[in-house]
This record gives sequence, C-alpha cells and structure tokens, in this order.
Amino acid sequence: MADVSVKQLAETVGAPVDRLLKQMQDAGLTHKSEDEMVSEDERQTLLGFLKQSHGESAEAPKKITLKRRSTATLKAGQGRSGRNVSVEIRRKRTYVKGGDVSDEQKTAAAAQDAGPSQSELEAKRIRDEDTARKVAEEQTRNVEAERKADVERKAEEERIAAEQLAAQQEEQRIAEEATKTKTQETKKPTETAADIQAKEQAAEKGGKRVKGKEKDRKSPNAGRGDGKNRRRELSLKSERRTRRKQPRHRQAPLQVDQQGGEFKPTEFISREVEVGELNSVGDLAQNMAVKAGEVIKTLMGLGVMATINQTIDQDTATLVVEEMGHKVVHVSDDVLEEQHVASLQIEGNIVGRAPVVTVMGHVDHGKTSLLDYIRKTRVTTGEAGGITQHIGAYSVDTPAGSVTFIDTPGHAAFTSMRARGARITDIVILVVAADDGVMPQTEEAIQHAKAAEVPMIVAINKIDLEGADPERVTNELSAKEVVPEEWGGDTQFVKVSAITGEGVDTLLESIVLQAEILELGAIEEAPGHGVVVESRLDRGRGPVATVLVQNGTLQQGDIVIAGECYGRVRAMLDDNGNPTKTAGPSQPVEVLGLNGTPAAGDDFSVVSDERSARELAEFRSDKSLEHRQALQQASKLENMFANMAEGEKRVLKLVVKADVRGSLEAIVQALAEIGNDEVSVQVLGSGVGGISESDATMAVTYGAVVFGFNVRADKSAKLHLEREGIDLRYYSVIYELLDDVKSVLSGMLSPEVREEIVGVAQVRDVFRSPRFGAIAGCMVIEGNVVRNKPIRVLRDNIVIYEGELESLRRFKEDVNEVRNGTECGIGVRNYNDVRSGDQIEVYDTKEVAREL
Repeated sequence: MADVSVKQLAETVGAPVDRLLKQMQDAGLTHKSEDEMVSEDERQTLLGFLKQSHGESAEAPKKITLKRRSTATLKAGQGRSGRNVSVEIRRKRTYVKGGDVSDEQKTAAAAQDAGPSQSELEAKRIRDEDTARKVAEEQTRNVEAERKADVERKAEEERIAAEQLAAQQEEQRIAEEATKTKTQETKKPTETAADIQAKEQAAEKGGKRVKGKEKDRKSPNAGRGDGKNRRRELSLKSERRTRRKQPRHRQAPLQVDQQGGEFKPTEFISREVEVGELNSVGDLAQNMAVKAGEVIKTLMGLGVMATINQTIDQDTATLVVEEMGHKVVHVSDDVLEEQHVASLQIEGNIVGRAPVVTVMGHVDHGKTSLLDYIRKTRVTTGEAGGITQHIGAYSVDTPAGSVTFIDTPGHAAFTSMRARGARITDIVILVVAADDGVMPQTEEAIQHAKAAEVPMIVAINKIDLEGADPERVTNELSAKEVVPEEWGGDTQFVKVSAITGEGVDTLLESIVLQAEILELGAIEEAPGHGVVVESRLDRGRGPVATVLVQNGTLQQGDIVIAGECYGRVRAMLDDNGNPTKTAGPSQPVEVLGLNGTPAAGDDFSVVSDERSARELAEFRSDKSLEHRQALQQASKLENMFANMAEGEKRVLKLVVKADVRGSLEAIVQALAEIGNDEVSVQVLGSGVGGISESDATMAVTYGAVVFGFNVRADKSAKLHLEREGIDLRYYSVIYELLDDVKSVLSGMLSPEVREEIVGVAQVRDVFRSPRFGAIAGCMVIEGNVVRNKPIRVLRDNIVIYEGELESLRRFKEDVNEVRNGTECGIGVRNYNDVRSGDQIEVYDTKEVAREL
C-alpha cells in the first residue's frame, strides 16, 4: 500500500489529527505534523501499539472484515399519489483463517458477525421509525384523497342529473312555444313575415343551446370507469362550475363571446370617439372597443403602416374612426390653455394707459445719457414721486401724460420677447449719434423693429457737438428704408441733445402723439395680466420677477402663473422700490413668491386657484419640450419646403453676414433678384462681421437660415444654433451661395407633371371572353404596349375612356410588353365598349422638377 500523510490516515480511520499524532508519538514514532508521510511498517507499528493498549495480541491478523453499502428506492403508497423513499443497505462479513482460531476468537468472531454495534443499531432503529412514519402519513393522505374524490364524483353525478332534468324542461318549453307560435299564426294571418322569421330564429337558437348542453353532458360520462378520465373530470371542475353559473333561460339583448381576455360584441355599436391632435393606435382601438388589429388593418387599407404603440395625426384618426362606422368628436390637447385663455376674456370699461417705450441704439450713441437726462429733469413731487431707475423700468410724467420706459438688457433679450409673442413694447426709440451716423448695431435695431412691426421714432443725438451732421444721418437712415415724415415717410425724426436737453420735450411729445395714434387702452377692474420683463434669483428673497401689467390690476395675495412658473404674490415693489399692494396697467413692479424664474417675455396672469396654476405650468413645460424637438426638424434647410402650405407664396428667410460691405451688398442684391410668383427670398438680417449670438437669436426667432460669407460664428452663437437645430452654412464663393439658394427654391416649387406616350395599338377585331369581357385584337403600330400602364381609348381621335390594362396576351400567353408591329390581345379594365378601328394609347406620367 502506498505511503499516506498523517492527515489522510486520520480521515481514513475517522480520528482527529491531534489525537492520532499523540498516539503515534506514544507508539514511538517521530511524526509531529499532519503533512508528514506514514509508511506501511509505521502503520503496522501503530496498529500493534493500539492493540496492546486495548489488551489484544500484537500478532499478525488472523481474519479480514468486508463492509459494503448500497442504496435502493422503495415506493410508498399506490398509484400516482405514491412517492419514492431512498433506503441505505449496509452489509458486513468477516473471514477467519482456518486452524488458527481459538475458542475465544471464534466467540468474538461470532459476536462480531452477529450484527453491528450498539450505535449502528440505534441509528437503524431511528431510520426505520422515520420510514414507517412517512409511509403511514402517505397512506393517510391517499385515503383522504380517495374519500374526497368519491364525494366529488357523487356531486358530479347529482349535477349531471340536474342538468338532464333542466334540459328536458327546456325541450318541453321550446315545444310549447313552437305549438303556441303555430296557433298564433293560424289565428293571426296578418302577422308580418319579419316577425315570423324572428321567432323562428329564436327557436333555432334555443335548440342550439340544448344541443350544446347535451354534448357537454355526454363528455363526462364517456369515460367514467377509467381512472385517467376521472382525473380529467376533476381538472375541469372549475370550468364546469363557471359554465353552470351562466343564465339558462334568459336571452341577453347583446351576445358577446370572450376570446383572449377581450370582449368582442357580435352586434355593431356606434360610439362617440374622442380624437385629439395625436392619438396612439392602442388608445384609439380602446375608445372604439375593438381590437388593435382591426385598427391596424383599416390603416393598412388607407395606405398607412403603423404599430399598436405608434401615434397618428388627427386627420388620419378621423378617417379611421369614420371608416369603422363610429362618430368622431374632436378634442383639443390644449384644453387647459384654452380654458385659461377663455378666463382672460373679460369685459369692462376701457381706459387709456401709458405707452411702453424701448430705447435702442448703438453703443456710445448716448442712449443711457438721454435716459439719465429724462430722469433728472422730470423728477416731480407729485403723487407719482418722480422717476427712479429700478431694475430696468422707468415711469415718467409729462404734461401730456405718463410714459413707461423699459430698459431691455440688449438686443438679444428684445428679440426673445418678440419670439414669445409678447407685445411688451409699443414704441421703439432709435438713438443715432449725429457725429457717428448709422452703425452695425443701429442697423440691427432697425431690423428688430421692422420684424416686430413696432412703430419707430428716431432720436438724432449729440447735435451740440461741432462734428454733428444730422443730414448725413437722415440720408443713411433713408437708405435703410427709414424715411422721415418731411420726406414723405412715416417715421418721426427728432434732434435732441442729452447734455443740454435740447429737443427732449419734443421727443416726449412725439412719444405721446404716437401713443394717441395707437389708441392704447386697458381695463383696470379685472384680474391682472401682463408680461415678464426680466427675472433673477435673489439670495435673500428667492425668485424675483419684474413684470409689466398690461391689463387689469395685480394685487398682493393673487395666485399668478408666468410661463412655466407659478406662485402666490407675497410682496410687490413699485418702480420707486417701495412696497405696494396693487399695480395697474402699464405699471412695472417686482413680484416675490414664484417657484422659479420665468423667462423674459413670458406672459403672466392671475388664476383662480393654485391647483389649476400648477397643472397649467406643468402642461406648458411639456409642450415647450415637444415644440423644441419639433422645431429642430422643421427648421432644417432640406425639409423647409415640405412644411409650407400648398398654394401660398413660399419664402426662404435668411440671415446673411459677410466680411466686407461690398460683398454683402452684392449678395443681398443678388438674393433679391432670385424668385418668382411662387417662391422668394427674404433677408431678415445682414451685416458685416462675424456671426454673433444676436444673429443666432434672430434666426431662431423667425425660423431663418444663417449664411456666413468669409466669416465664422463665435462659440456662443454656434452653441445656440446647434441647440435649436438651425442650419448654419459657410461660403467663400458667391456663386456657390447663390446656387444653393436656387436649388432650395427649386425644391420649394411644385413639380411639373408630364405625359409621355409609350405606344399605340389599333383594334382590328373584338372577341368576347367569359373572364375578361371584351378582348380587343390589336396591332401595335407605334412604340411598345406595356402592362400596368395607364391607357386611353381613342375613337376618331377623340378620347372616350381613360383607364388601365387588365390583360395583355400574345398567343394565349400573358406577356408584360408587346413591341411595334406585333399582334396582341388587350383587355381594358371596367370597359367593354371597344370597337374595331379604335386606338388604344399607352402613356406614362413623370414628375419633372422645376427650376428657376
């Protein structure tokens, strides 16, 4: 036997390693660790020592004992309810060398063969008791299951007997009804045929129900003696109980069958289906109480491929609902917004209000100095308390009336206000320095005012300087289509000086005169409504919004919604910085209490309760996200012509920036000459220099495309255009720019449809076919006759029918094309009045893109 370690020997004999090492040391062996190897002689030495310590002889063994373990499986119980039990069998046999066995050893061997030790006997007894207990429990369960099966079988037999009795009674009732019907027919000969047919159908339905019950009654009795069929009956117990609960003698007015968990009515019911702007196929099917597959099938018939989760527009949903026989009820997705707008429509006495004026101009042209002079010279001690600059809002009292000035934070904010549709500005004052003339920012201000359609007053400042030349400024502005009234235009020109105050009174009078022309008015006794001028987040007071009341009166404690923000007005500060309780039309105030900072230009209004304000704010936030995503796709240059209404003049809006003035003028002039009655180009903004953020804001506001000629966009403008999905293109050759604009305008033109004659066939004879009707035997005299092409039938060179080919044959074989000089048979779809001598003209239509 091979050498083993002390640890392996301990595991073999079933003794701890420490105990085995101690016994080996007592036997005179030198092993001290469990990893040392033990030879065969050392094992014999250890065995002899152990036998001596137990009083046995250390001689060589005279006998050998063999042990064997095996595992068997016993089945406890009967039938399928029985279970398998694993049993371990242990066997032991001892062999003794003959002739060398003493009486004592024979007695010990006999005792050893007699059986296992006391511990093994105890373990066996416990296992036997456990097995016996499990077998007894299994037998008890089997007896209980058989008893329940007998009870259920008896109940099933009683139920079947009751069903048979009910079926007999049903048959008797049907027979009595049939006899009564015949009697009534003989007594009432004037009964209509429709009534007789309805009663016959009712009798047939009753007979079918009885047959179905008899069929269900036969199925459980077919295999009563078989155990498998008996178990199948038990598994169908719940289904039969459900079937038994259904009404037997009453016929419902609407029969429904259930399949797949969805009820499908056998009789059509016309419903009123609400259709919004966007509807998913699944929701539409649910509203019509039909399966989604039916809606998808109808859509496929209309040429629309959609899945159950796909959304369709309102027009397509209307066609589907009407096609399926239901009534359409159009609902708007902007219900909350419409209700809010309806609540703002109030009636009352209209009173005049102060005009709202925005001062714009180039840097260092004296805009701020002019406002400072107006503020200093117009401070009064009256009720208004004079004017004080307060977060961009001014209120000035003049002998002719009050004027409100709004100091917008640059042109970008002004354009953002116009983009949100807020008419916060009634009049624009354009400040131009008399010694500097028209500058790029001045041109930008003119473009903003024209795009917003706001009346403009020109203030020529710095006329007190020696180099002032007001006439040059007037000429330059006239070149920009800003013509003074003295020259036949509609713009007021006022010469002022912010240092000496010359012309300031005339400027204020011009503002009041322009306000009287506009006939500005508002209703004071109404809930407040207006526009957000600006907003910020104050560390101590939280969100602070500067608002301008345009209509009604804003009071402290009102619940206000401003864009996507809402809240209760906790405090208000007027234009002097003093707390106030109310704010009337054309009065700017600071409002505290909103849950966020609304954007400049957002509308604000007073609502009835906080819940409606919160719901409307969340709705606006979702709509803003959807609009931004749709705008990114709609503003692409390649898809722009697809979003324009047919029949209207289509305009391509551009913002052009160039490196020098000569190139810019040439580009703008060339773009103005491109176009016709259907399409044209409109340059919203142009200038010299790089593309700034204000240019990007203008393009986003009016849906324009930005062109850069030898210039580039700065980082902020580029990020703004990318975020909003506006197209930005760079050019270095003017002809490439013009070619791209021409190609886009050509794509915006509606295509031209042209017809091309493919072939002409002359009818020589007409045959009759039971399948196709009249078949014309023809000779192709020009071109080729092609299947699946539209045709015209000509008689005496006059078109008498337009349609398409139904069959094209040559020598009884279907062909796709017949060439010139070849005979063939032609069948015209839905037309049988073909005569000998007619001509069949085959043509094709093509859409040809138009070019400028």
